[in-house]
Amino acid sequence: MFRNIQSLILFSIFIISLELYVYQAINKYYSKKKNKGRKIVKAMYYILLTLSTCSIIILMIWGEGLKMNMGNFLIAAMFINILSKLLFIPFIIIDDLRRFLLFIKLKVSPPKTKEDNGISRSDFLTKMGIAVAAVPALSLPFGMIFGPYNYTLHRKKIKASNLPKAFHGLKIAQLSDIHVGSFYDKEAVTRGVDLLLAQKPDVVFFTGDIVNDRADEMDDYYDVFSKVTAPMGVYSILGNHDYGDYHNWNSEEEKIENFENVKAIHEKLGWNLLLDEHIYLEKDNEKIGVIGIENWGKGFHQIGDMAKAAANCDAPFKILLSHDPTHWDEQVRKDYQDIDLTLAGHTHGAQIGIETHGFKWSPISLRYKNWAGLYKEDNQHLYVNRGFGFLAYPGRIGIWPEVTLLELES
Repeated sequence: MFRNIQSLILFSIFIISLELYVYQAINKYYSKKKNKGRKIVKAMYYILLTLSTCSIIILMIWGEGLKMNMGNFLIAAMFINILSKLLFIPFIIIDDLRRFLLFIKLKVSPPKTKEDNGISRSDFLTKMGIAVAAVPALSLPFGMIFGPYNYTLHRKKIKASNLPKAFHGLKIAQLSDIHVGSFYDKEAVTRGVDLLLAQKPDVVFFTGDIVNDRADEMDDYYDVFSKVTAPMGVYSILGNHDYGDYHNWNSEEEKIENFENVKAIHEKLGWNLLLDEHIYLEKDNEKIGVIGIENWGKGFHQIGDMAKAAANCDAPFKILLSHDPTHWDEQVRKDYQDIDLTLAGHTHGAQIGIETHGFKWSPISLRYKNWAGLYKEDNQHLYVNRGFGFLAYPGRIGIWPEVTLLELES
């Protein structure tokens, strides 16, 4: 978890200082005022502290040997505790500053009559701080319990005048960002795959990040994802996590071997992995092109070669599979205006956000212009899948795991 002793010491100082500062405020307030509601809040404080402390100890001792899904839960427990208390601290600081300024004022000019000593203001600030801190303390665990496998179907129709008539009504299912190493409920994952199969798609596209890091993450799930089939086939690409860049390998040779094994996953599943190349889907003597590019993302792994992938692709309608949606604005729309539809993933919609009655927002929108759903510029379309799996935070709130069904219309 920590790369050196200095980072461990700095982290320990930060955590201890944070806990002591919050504890003195909680203890001071609740030692004077006691009722059932306040006892619950104080109990929650100790629960968060205990879970976080145990998580830190386990990660420090057994971190490298833990399974990814277990490590995610421990990191989440630590994160929830720290975030809740960081949100509480500004209210404590404001109250401490207010008390200090009031103390100076009383020293300089003592009141002739008894005045409000400011306790009511302290009560207000403390209650506000608790209310704000309670948001992540309650919502994030909720998302871990009810969110990670709440698979949701998103349907969209895409019209294109240059779509061959034989492909009018073509049903495309899209999966993205499986991150199989994060799963811990195989039955729930199977339900998500069954939701896709129930749509009876003509073709399935997978747009990258089949694992978190290691190829062996798929070992227990081959029987689940090998069920993903379609009459016209399943076509897939790689995402930034599939290259193993976020894992500490013992050697470069081990990393290369893992990468070859990750690519082999697709073959074992019966999927057609496209590595900077294109194929044609044919029907009634007409065809559309499917271009698959290796990862190309702004600020991430960029090795995809569009010139190679699209070379001599002469279909009237072209679909591009590209993991990172930044590729669309950075290169596709500038240099490849003949790409009609780009399918991407990568963002997960941050796994946290709001979607209701056509309105959607997520903190990931501060980083990505196109982060979830369907976008259109001129005659080009982009669809960004919200992800089938999850990473780091083992849950979802508002932005649910997605199965996409797109229907093409001429």
